[in-house]
Amino acid sequence: MTLNARRLALLVAANTALAPFAIDAYLPAMAALADEVGASIHHTELSLSTFLAGFALGQLVFGPVSDRVGRKPVLLGGLVVFLLASLVITTVGSLGELLAWRFVQALGGGATVVNSAAIVRDCFHGREAAKVMSTMAIIMLMAPLVAPVVGSGLLYLADWWLIFVFLAAYAGFLMWLLGTRLPETRAPGRFATTPRQVLGNYASVLGDRRAMGFIAAASMSFAGLFAFVTASPFLYLEHFALTPSLYPLVFGVNVLAMVASNRLNIRLLRWRTPLQNLRLGLGIQFTAALGLALMVASGLESLATMVPLIMLFAGTIGLVAPNAITSLLDRFPHMSATAAALQGSLQFSSGALAGVLVGAFEVDSAWPMVGTMLGASLLANLGIRMLVGQERQPAHG
Repeated sequence: MTLNARRLALLVAANTALAPFAIDAYLPAMAALADEVGASIHHTELSLSTFLAGFALGQLVFGPVSDRVGRKPVLLGGLVVFLLASLVITTVGSLGELLAWRFVQALGGGATVVNSAAIVRDCFHGREAAKVMSTMAIIMLMAPLVAPVVGSGLLYLADWWLIFVFLAAYAGFLMWLLGTRLPETRAPGRFATTPRQVLGNYASVLGDRRAMGFIAAASMSFAGLFAFVTASPFLYLEHFALTPSLYPLVFGVNVLAMVASNRLNIRLLRWRTPLQNLRLGLGIQFTAALGLALMVASGLESLATMVPLIMLFAGTIGLVAPNAITSLLDRFPHMSATAAALQGSLQFSSGALAGVLVGAFEVDSAWPMVGTMLGASLLANLGIRMLVGQERQPAHG
């Protein structure tokens, strides 16, 4: 890849990292935040699903706006909303206030992050786009590794509120970085201007069988991952009795696995298609989920048996996400932000649903997490096999 491609990957990754920081940085502080708002840790974990729901809606609404007015105005406007909501969250005193402002924060985050994939598609396509996506993902995936560590440090320095001050500061940094270093990448042309035209564009994506296969693969794979993310404070801190200082380390090994699979994806793309890598990743993910279910069913669950299998499941996101999203956007080059918005909305809605499923069962068991991961992985594999199939077809437009 050229220097320009790497620079673009770095800028877009810094933008995309906003979401994992907003999700993962406050995980070590979940118990402290639960005490602050007077709720159980299981109910406080719903703030994760609330964030994902708002994130999904933000992408769905502002993706077409980005196709119409340009990437930078929507991106910078979303950052302003995210920054202000982050500061308001530091003052909340009840669970209702926390959920409401996390939703507003997520709307801004969705408007910001929906532009990332569209910017890459504006500049690249095909295997080159998949390589840029993977390079971007390697940089971006450092955020979930660093975020819990940062959160633990900020929790030690002050309290949970400092984590949201940090998120506001990061949004301010992005406003400066992207405002001064990122050019407008949307090509001039005619785009949907009325709600009817926007809905028509969404309908054209929903009506594309192969596109829905790629969306199903990415969304269900993410849902399985988020089932683990939602359950991880309970699983590690309570079920396996880890200390808060060890939690980021055990959580972070999953991100190292994602980085490794992204590097593998870039190498495999030299002679394999994105669809072939996507199918490989989904197969490995289902095998890992099945292994987790067998460990819990047989009573052999422990950190030694569960952590490696969770690493394998989470790691394959590096093979699934870049190839699914690239394959989807290559079918809609004329409205990439709209297609990315629909994909992102369904993906984060699936993640929110997975989080609700896991949090709904207030039981001292890993079954809610493992069952959700297995079901999501099965649906991802069925989606890619039944809707996409083996053949490669040319893109629309």
